[in-house]
Amino acid sequence: MKYRGDSVFDAKQFIEESIAEMKEKITETAIIACSGGVDSSVAAAIANRAVGDLLHCVYVDTGFMRKYETENIEEMLDDIGINLTIVKAGDRYFEALKGVSEPEAKRKIIGGLFIKIFEEEQQKVDAKCLVQGTIAPDWIESGGGVRDTIKSHHNVGGLPEDMTLVVVEPLRDLYKDEVRMVARELGIAVAERQPFPGPGLAVRCLGDLTPERVEVCREACHIVETELEAAAEAGLIEIPWQYFAALLPVKSVGVHGDVRAYGETIVVRAVTSLDGMSARYSPIPHDVLAKISTRITNTVKGSVNRVVYDITHKPPGTIEWE
Repeated sequence: MKYRGDSVFDAKQFIEESIAEMKEKITETAIIACSGGVDSSVAAAIANRAVGDLLHCVYVDTGFMRKYETENIEEMLDDIGINLTIVKAGDRYFEALKGVSEPEAKRKIIGGLFIKIFEEEQQKVDAKCLVQGTIAPDWIESGGGVRDTIKSHHNVGGLPEDMTLVVVEPLRDLYKDEVRMVARELGIAVAERQPFPGPGLAVRCLGDLTPERVEVCREACHIVETELEAAAEAGLIEIPWQYFAALLPVKSVGVHGDVRAYGETIVVRAVTSLDGMSARYSPIPHDVLAKISTRITNTVKGSVNRVVYDITHKPPGTIEWE
């Protein structure tokens, strides 16, 4: 591993070595599930440089993406020459999750359907190799064994037993900060992108997952992101490591015009962290929080009438709410 000369990571050297290694390993059609996150995007970019048209990059739009997420990811990958296959699967996910509110049940359904869709795409192109964005903490935390699962955030799922693919993991020895260094060297905008869980807004919309409730969560998340980014640009805050909104199935009385109404609750979450293993809540000025609250309650009027701010560290809380 020449890219670790004298314990100093050399992103450019790593890319060169990885391209050479992948050219040797991938001689037939390969496929990668690209979420738009830093790990899968970097793996896809390196594989694309190595084998070009042999790589098929698949992005599954589950219906739980952030506002403009799919369009931004398509543009980002197009900028680096990756031809992306987008599978619009929102209807399938909402149908499969109808009436399901228990968090672990949600995860299993989301993971199972993701694998089914990915298998369908693999069969279409007759892929023989699977490229994954697995990084060192993923396999260290799982005991270091041979992995046959599609790399996932928050347990998206594993490969079917009858899907036999050659697994290629160009990032398996890297840590998150090193992956971001590689992303910068590759010129991928995702290098500075905040983390986003694999199940997406499904773990930020507590309770029943209906298109209407998820849309409320999507709008609230977008408002939190844009307002905190604007505050950081104005020098009012340091941009948090992760920041979002979650919709809680907690109704309280409110007033809309002259009418009493019951609406749900949005919780705003913003944390600082180095690696996500531990985190501290970000101290956001009250005037910034007030602006966020006003925008949310005006934008999704009738659905939400209360906004709260989560001041819990990790531990004892987690960063996400589910």
